Amino acid sequence: MRQFDVLVWDSTEDTSQENHPFTPPFTDDALGWFYGNNLNSNLENSEAEWIVFAHRSIAIDRQFLNDLAECISSFPMVDAFAPRIHDTAAGKFLSGYALDKKTGLKMLDENAKMRFVAAPYPYLAVFSRRIVQRTGRLDDTLTQSAMFADFAFRMLHAGGKMFSVPYLVANTTGNLSETGTKATNHFAYALVKSFGILHNLRFLVKNPKVSYFIWKKRKEIFEKRDKATLLSKLKSDFLAELF
Repeated sequence: MRQFDVLVWDSTEDTSQENHPFTPPFTDDALGWFYGNNLNSNLENSEAEWIVFAHRSIAIDRQFLNDLAECISSFPMVDAFAPRIHDTAAGKFLSGYALDKKTGLKMLDENAKMRFVAAPYPYLAVFSRRIVQRTGRLDDTLTQSAMFADFAFRMLHAGGKMFSVPYLVANTTGNLSETGTKATNHFAYALVKSFGILHNLRFLVKNPKVSYFIWKKRKEIFEKRDKATLLSKLKSDFLAELF
């Protein structure tokens, strides 16, 4: 079994080799590369112990994978990692997210210490095969930026934990169009699906348009919520650590 599979996706809808050729930056027997926006299909074909989801603008190099392997060895209780991204063009760091009563999600401060997080920055996330098998498919009805947050939330109910380690950093390969949590409706959809209305009440009250969107989608959200939380292993004391 390979140690890592890297699933590379792109912001463009057309990821054909003809129009957007992709060549792995390096090869290794312990590493597999998959390219394309059909992440669920690539996930089904993945066989590695750990799966890295990376936007095409993120440099997945040997140094990053070596640092990731060290983190995996050092934190065996962790099922997923939210690496930091060094936006080399802007000279800043982008990190994972904590839960926030007012805004739903809030990015960690640049000087934040290692801690558990609720969601990764959307352009880079790492999950163990074990927790992927427990969590299921990505919800591809959501925008790609919200999809990984939703998966991380659902992973919590499957008994997983996502960790942020300051020294686990990947660089960008050029300009990064910052996505963050701008797709508010879809992030709210994911938050309510995993944590319910009451947990997100302050956020929803402050965002009436988002509340209306949730109300329109309430039937499908709560059908998915029942499936995601039916045998939930998420404890209230650990949930409190994610704020």
